[in-house]
Amino acid sequence: MKRSRRAAIAATALLGLALTAVASPARADRPGPHDVHPALWSHLVAFYDFDHPVPGDAALERDLGRSGTEIELVNGGADMRVPDRAYKGSGNALQTRQVNPEVAGNDDWKAGIWSSSGVRTLRAFSGAEGTTVMGWFKREMDGPALNSNTANPTDRYNAIGLAGVLTGDSDGHAVRALLELIDVNGELRLVALGRRLDGGSSQTFAAVEDWRNLLPKGEWVHLAATFDFTSGTMALYRNGEPVEGFYTTAGDPWKLSGPGPYVTSATDPRGIKIGGSFPQNTRENNPCDCRMDGLMFLDSVIPAGDIAKQYRYMAH
Repeated sequence: MKRSRRAAIAATALLGLALTAVASPARADRPGPHDVHPALWSHLVAFYDFDHPVPGDAALERDLGRSGTEIELVNGGADMRVPDRAYKGSGNALQTRQVNPEVAGNDDWKAGIWSSSGVRTLRAFSGAEGTTVMGWFKREMDGPALNSNTANPTDRYNAIGLAGVLTGDSDGHAVRALLELIDVNGELRLVALGRRLDGGSSQTFAAVEDWRNLLPKGEWVHLAATFDFTSGTMALYRNGEPVEGFYTTAGDPWKLSGPGPYVTSATDPRGIKIGGSFPQNTRENNPCDCRMDGLMFLDSVIPAGDIAKQYRYMAH
């Protein structure tokens, strides 16, 4: 990311924080984005539909949630908005992809924001009891992309990045809450991956069903992942329905055996990553040849019934 654009995003984020501080916290009776079910309004920190470029800079996308956290469409800019209807109110979708798999570089199309001091407009995820990540995804790849960071021309990444919130000490890869496809014991699976403490261990909740059935190639699918940091539980949903899954790490990776309360580290996340890692554009990692739309980042565990309501609200 160029220094001038990074500074512009940081300035806008500070403005968003100021506006949030002046206004009262979001309430369920306060109008929210028309594509979001009212049950979710009070929990909606950030929402991107890729139909709202920032005036004067089409490489930035407006946040329709309460935080005002603008994100950058990295490397592809305005060309990453493509006409594709994920749901009834949709206009454009976000296109992410690997550009030059044979070249060691960082030119992959992805989106997000990163700040080494933390993104203060995302403070709702600091000391949080829970988080939900959801949105629409259409895959256009048959497996993880070629690994442009190794000398082996046949080496591939072990994951496909979808969307997530970074930790407070993240280098652009480590996350607090993430939807992705990743290798689990030699088999690619759809997962929710969460980390309660900065620098701590992550836990993964992996779907039992074949990822190719959950995300058929060329088909829009609504996915959601919830992260309950107070109980150490996670869940996955596809088109409003729970997905059967299992935890991949035994023991207590989130350190819930000591004194509570059990919340995330009291640090502002360093950003959001969409379609791959390192939104500051310093490295290519786990690129996703995908389209995405209606991405939501919420500061609580959304109940199963409300996730189903959101899916039906958009799809029907």
